[in-house]
Amino acid sequence: MKRPKLKKASKRMTCHKRYKIQKKVREHHRKLRKEAKKRGRKKPRKDPGVPNSAPFKEALLREAELRKQQLEELKQQQKLDRQNERNKKRKLETDPDVKLSNTEPVTEELGQRKAKKAKTSKQNPKRLYCQELKKVIEASDVVLEVLDARDPLGCRCPQVEEAIIRGGQKKLVLVLNKSDLVPKENLENWLSYLNKELPTVVFKASTQQKDKRKRIKVKKKAALSKSEVCVGKQGLWKLLEGFQKTSGKAIHVGVIGFPNVGKSSVINSLKQEQICSVGVSMGLTRCMQLVPLDKQITIIDSPCFIVSPLNSAPALALRSPASIEVVRPLEAASAILSQADAQQVVLKFTVPVFTNSLEFFTSFAQRRGLHQKGGSPNVEGAAKVLWSEWTGAFLGYYCHPPASWTPPPHFNESIVTDMKWGFDLEELEKNNAHSIQAIKSPHLASSILFQSSGLTNGVIDEKDIPEELLKQKKQKQEQESYEDVKMDQGIVDEEGDDESLAMSPAEEACETLPEKSRADKQSAPSFVLDKMTEEEDDVYDFSTDYV
Repeated sequence: MKRPKLKKASKRMTCHKRYKIQKKVREHHRKLRKEAKKRGRKKPRKDPGVPNSAPFKEALLREAELRKQQLEELKQQQKLDRQNERNKKRKLETDPDVKLSNTEPVTEELGQRKAKKAKTSKQNPKRLYCQELKKVIEASDVVLEVLDARDPLGCRCPQVEEAIIRGGQKKLVLVLNKSDLVPKENLENWLSYLNKELPTVVFKASTQQKDKRKRIKVKKKAALSKSEVCVGKQGLWKLLEGFQKTSGKAIHVGVIGFPNVGKSSVINSLKQEQICSVGVSMGLTRCMQLVPLDKQITIIDSPCFIVSPLNSAPALALRSPASIEVVRPLEAASAILSQADAQQVVLKFTVPVFTNSLEFFTSFAQRRGLHQKGGSPNVEGAAKVLWSEWTGAFLGYYCHPPASWTPPPHFNESIVTDMKWGFDLEELEKNNAHSIQAIKSPHLASSILFQSSGLTNGVIDEKDIPEELLKQKKQKQEQESYEDVKMDQGIVDEEGDDESLAMSPAEEACETLPEKSRADKQSAPSFVLDKMTEEEDDVYDFSTDYV
């Protein structure tokens, strides 16, 4: 047997160890004090109070106590006022006839302001775009319609051009942006075609980071780097300066166009500063923005055009400001793919030959490594990638201009001459030729041929917005149905009065029978209802024998 321990283990230690521990504790405390100094004092300092040597100590203490009491009373009063306001609001919800107190008009005004803000935020963005676009057209003397050089005809809106012509003495100039993504031959052909109608400027905006997945908030007045070269800036600048001198007054230049054509990037290139926000997501600019170039020329940035739903599927997929999350990606991407040359698509994306869009997207997903759970190819993800690349600013594709030039219905010879008046067209031709030479354009073999769907119809008036039209139709239908119901009720009442006079008591009894049976059915349980329905089915209809 082991002998039990009567005493606890001794806590005695050598002096060396004890001094070492004490030293470490001191160092630790010193470290804590240093950190506390850096952070600042967290503990509130105690009130030292009034010293005994101070004169009128008792009076000061009394004043302090009175102040404390007053503060507490004020807090309680505020609490009661808040409770009363809440009770009044509750009463107002139940009884609207109750009058508000004198303190409530201030809260009412604040509520009205908040409601206005909420209305503007909740307002349909398409309506806001239409309103802002009208403002830009009214305010501007010269309107620059920015076109994507890959599909210039598809970026033109006849409704907006008509509105500019109707506006009076306003000039319309076409700007072929993204001209570095198109072969030189094709660019020259488009330039000769568009110059027959309106003065056209070849332009290549400075390459800003706008094809990343997330929206980039651009800092104001951040200078552009030298590597981000802009082509066609001098030509456009000289054209606007020449018109300003001929008009003899300060001019406002509006920049308009469909989404993702590069309106904001054109303004940033002219100003040489990143003033307007740019990004991949369509419809970033939501209201007009004034940007002064110099003392005489002011540029106005505008929101994008609203695409009419009557357009073809490829036009809606390319020009719609809705994001790919809202639009069905497979439908949009397959509509774009149907207009492109299949062989060139195969060569560009290095995928096997395909017979339909689904085959292409499966092979494209496998090529890009887009897989779902289980290893199956993510077809929707591939469609989104194609859609974003096609509407972005890196993929090279081109369209052929029409073989013969036919003026659109809203143009005639007199309008064309009026639009060209005041501009130095010879100098513009020289500048365009110089900018075409300066642009590094891709070869025909590396770019994809795309079949344009023609002019894209847009919406200017708020009434023509499809959602507004649907609302109006619904309201009309509701009014008509309400009137019809009223009319029917009146006719039924009249007929009922006549019938009650003409009907015999036996017929009235027969009329009331079905109503009783209905009431019985409603109150009866389920097994009784089944029996009643079986009995009704078994009854023979004698009226058929006499027909």
